[in-house]
Amino acid sequence: MSETNKKQFIRRGAHQIAEVANGIIDPVLAKRAGISTALLGSWDEIAGEDFAECTRPEKIAWPRREPGTDTGYQAGTLTIACEGARALFLSHAQGELIGRINAFFGFPAIRQIRILQKPVVQAPRHRPKPPPLKGEAARKLDEMMEGIDNDALRNAVTRLGTAVLQKKRTLRR
Repeated sequence: MSETNKKQFIRRGAHQIAEVANGIIDPVLAKRAGISTALLGSWDEIAGEDFAECTRPEKIAWPRREPGTDTGYQAGTLTIACEGARALFLSHAQGELIGRINAFFGFPAIRQIRILQKPVVQAPRHRPKPPPLKGEAARKLDEMMEGIDNDALRNAVTRLGTAVLQKKRTLRR
């Protein structure tokens, strides 16, 4: 295969959105908070079941280096937001959490944790199931799904169709 033919098969300009977003967000996070999107994205696994819901990494503070001195690498301090009384339990589990964080990074990046007691807002993990369709909407959805034999696809289309055909809720004040 010639070089020109090889170049035709190279994808140009096709990137995953996550790669583009991380490329934009990571430098900003690193400069302002010392944190990467990889740490934020993996926080649930790093923190574990006990602390995933009630904690969030805020920033990493790296020690300042004196100009002209080569003191080598020094680990930083990770600031974690934690809700209410869970902060006490987190303070007792600091050693284990530091070990998990450093294992994630692959080197001793964190030497201590600073805990801030404040609310941690997390996106809801599971939305409640909408009520099943009734009447004309249910018949319409059943007609649309005729011929779908695959159970997984049928369930997905049912969820989507229910969400689309559901009557809009009005907000009351």
